[in-house]
Formats: sequence, structure tokens, C-alpha cells
Amino acid sequence: MAKQKKAPRPKAIPPKGFRDYFGSEVTERSHMLSQIAEVYHRYGFDALESSAVETVEALGKFLPDVDRPNEGVFAWEEEDSGWVALRYDMTAPLARVYAQHRNDLPTPYRRYAMGPVWRNEKVGPGRFRQFYQCDADTVGTASMAADAEICAMLADTLEAVGIDRGDYIVRVNNRKVLNGVLEVAGLSGDDKEEERGIVLRAIDKLDRLGVEGVRALLGEGRKDESGDFTKGAGLDDLQADIVIGFMEAGAATGAETVANLRNLVAGSSVGEDGVAELEQIADLLAAQGYGPDRIIIDPSVVRGLGYYTGPVYEAELTFEVKDEKGRPRNFGSVAGGGRYDDLVKRFTGQAVPATGVSIGVDRLLAALRMKGRIKSDAQGPVVVTVMDRDRMADYQAMVGELRQAGIRAEVYLGNPKNFGNQLKYADARQSPIAIIEGGDEKANGIVQIKDLILGAKLAQDATLEEWKARPSQIEAPRADLVAAVKKMLADQDADT
Repeated sequence: MAKQKKAPRPKAIPPKGFRDYFGSEVTERSHMLSQIAEVYHRYGFDALESSAVETVEALGKFLPDVDRPNEGVFAWEEEDSGWVALRYDMTAPLARVYAQHRNDLPTPYRRYAMGPVWRNEKVGPGRFRQFYQCDADTVGTASMAADAEICAMLADTLEAVGIDRGDYIVRVNNRKVLNGVLEVAGLSGDDKEEERGIVLRAIDKLDRLGVEGVRALLGEGRKDESGDFTKGAGLDDLQADIVIGFMEAGAATGAETVANLRNLVAGSSVGEDGVAELEQIADLLAAQGYGPDRIIIDPSVVRGLGYYTGPVYEAELTFEVKDEKGRPRNFGSVAGGGRYDDLVKRFTGQAVPATGVSIGVDRLLAALRMKGRIKSDAQGPVVVTVMDRDRMADYQAMVGELRQAGIRAEVYLGNPKNFGNQLKYADARQSPIAIIEGGDEKANGIVQIKDLILGAKLAQDATLEEWKARPSQIEAPRADLVAAVKKMLADQDADT
């Protein structure tokens, strides 16, 4: 009888395009999201948590660069309810939520949502299939005041998390203006839908590909560095020149930009409506004190998603970073959004105006780290060492007192025989303080409190006597443990 083969052990790796997040990364993200939520709350927005799984029908055909509803998403078929998928953004689920609960929600409805989204897309450096988004939307009003409010809130949010004024700019455009340009270029009509979609996505890649790269996508297409070919819109030179002229219509002032755009869309009613809406937004922002140092009109902003119907906006970080080849470049976009008046209509059959913005959480966190606004060496817990295994209750009492006082603390739970291992553990945990209470300390009613920030790293085989002899260690009455630890932590904060 043949010997049965053992089943191979599973590989301890995440699926392609996914990653794990540890301690400080999760803490940093949570802290930043709480800062963002504080701004959103101040603007009157309420939190919403919707399902991570939606029907493919509800998600719709709006994912960038795809042609089928379930392409680019993680989808599967349920026996009783058809195709479902993990959400690819926070906006499509909001449309479903509002349509379902609109009779119970205020109008307009302001909401923000934070959480992971999933996209079954090509993986690349820094590009994952699961990532965090942070959205804010207003549903139920067509007023340009809602769009102006989103732009103002976005600027305030960037400053609240630590991006200085001058290191970012919020750029505003209007999809209606682009539609007017496309109409002038002869790209209106149902038979030109595919070409229009390619043009929108091409313009949206201006900051990454430059004018010549976009021009290639407006024409026959473009091959990237990996050899992948992207189909172009097939425009002739005259049509491409009109689109490029639109992208380059930005001027020194908002008034000049608006004038350039008005000339470009002359004769197109939808284009002229878009220009008028941009003027309204600019006036409303100026009335609140948001000048061109924070928010500008920029025709190059298009946004790739097909559901935008009016104003669109994007937040770009303008400070310089080095790319993978050491070349200087601007950090780039960290947030974007716009008006999508037709999305809820898919469910209700009635037009429901809406506008919103989405922040790329991972990119914004990366920017804050580059600016030194987030410490990568997050402080660990105070570690209570174990000198006597039979006195674990005493050590748990200590850690309990520290926690009740609001101090992050833990008891060492490994093998206590080798004291050096406990010290190495404290170092690995980036602990600010270690607490020691051996038999002699217990008998005398004292504890040893070691400042690990001031102390040098311990040698692997350090003895208890060597540890106690270090000048950064103090002795305190057991009853004063919490007060002594608080003082040492305060001294450490003062030194940083």
C-alpha cells in the first residue's frame, strides 16, 4: 500500500496585494482618523458604518478602468441573492443606504465614513488591494454651498492632521465644463461614450504622465514601462488640441481661469453652466477667507470615476519628495471627490443631488511621516518584571494600579529565570520604564524604577546587579509607585 503523502504546510504569507499592519501603524492611523473625525463633526457631519459587502447591482459599473460591473472587485455568487462583492469605495454604499433609509434621514444628510475598501486591481509598489478610505458626503442638496463646504472642510482637515499651509493645495474644477469642451470637440452623443471615458481617465493622469503621456492616451494609446498597453481614445490632432487647451486653461487668478474656460465652452450650455457653478464656489470660499493659497480653480482636475456630474476637487500635497530613482517630485494627491447627482437616482428613479470627498488614508499617513509629524518609534508599555514566579499576584497588583492611573503597563509573562531576557523584552517593546521588585525590595517595602529612555541598551547577559547599578535607576516606596512612574514619564516627555 502506497504511503499517504502529508498535506503540504500552508505558506505563512498574505495574499498578493495585501499586507499586515502592526502596533504603531494601527495606532498612528487611529489617531489621524480621530483628528479627521473631529473636523468632520465640527462641520455637522454624522458617522456612518455601512456593510463591507454589497450586491454587485448596488455597487454599479463605476470602478475606474473597467467595463463590467464585477470586474476589478472581489465578487462571488450567492445561491439565493445573486452576485455580491466587497465594497470598492464608500460612495456607492452611501447611495444604497440613503435610498433605503431616505424617509428616516434628514435632508440634506451629512455623513462621514472610515474603513477598508477592496479592489481587485494590478498590484505595484505601494499599491495594495486593500486600503483605508475616509469619506465625507452631503446628500440631498444641489446648492454649490455644499461643494464649497466640502472644499473648506478638506483644507481644514489637512491642517488639523499636521500639513502646513503652503504644503498643500485643494484644486477645484467642474465636470460640466469638461463636458462642454468635449461637446465643442465633437465628442458628445451616446455613440461617443467609450471615447469620453478614456479622455476622462487620461486627463486624470496628467500629474503622473505629463502632457505628452496624456496626449498619447487621447490618440492611439500608450505603452507603459512594463510593456502594458493602454488603449487610447482615438482622437485626431484637432480634437486632442481642444482637450489639451482645456487642461492648460489655468491662469494666475481664478477670474482669469474662469474667463479662459468660458471662451473654451462658448456655445455649449452645459459648459457655461459649469463655469457659472465654479464662480459660485469661488465666491463662497472667498467669503469664508479661503484664498488661492489654499483652494484654487484648476481645469486639469477631472477625477476618474464615471459618476461625477458637476464640481470635482482634489487635494495635492506640494512639498518635494524623492522617487524610487532619487529624483525630486511633488508628493501628489491624497484626497479627491466631487458631485454625483445621478448615483442615488439609480435606486429611486428620482434625481437626488449629492457631493463628497474621499481621503487616501495610507498616503496621508505616509506624507505625515515624511514631514516628521508622526513619530515612528511609538512608546511601549511600562514593564513590570518578575523576580519570583510565586509572587505573580503582587506584580499584577502593580500593573493594575498603573493601568487604573491611565498608564499603559504590562507584566512580563515569559520565563522569568533569565533576567536579561526580561530586559531584552522591555527593549523590544520600546518600554520607557521597567519596574523591579525582588525579595529584598518586597521585605523593605520598596521598588526599583528604571528609566529605559536614559539608560543605555542592556547587554544580552546583563545581571541583576549590573542593572540595579545603572545611574538611571531610582528607588521608591512601594506605596509611591504610581506617583514615581508618572514623574519619570513626565521628565521623559520634557526631554523629547
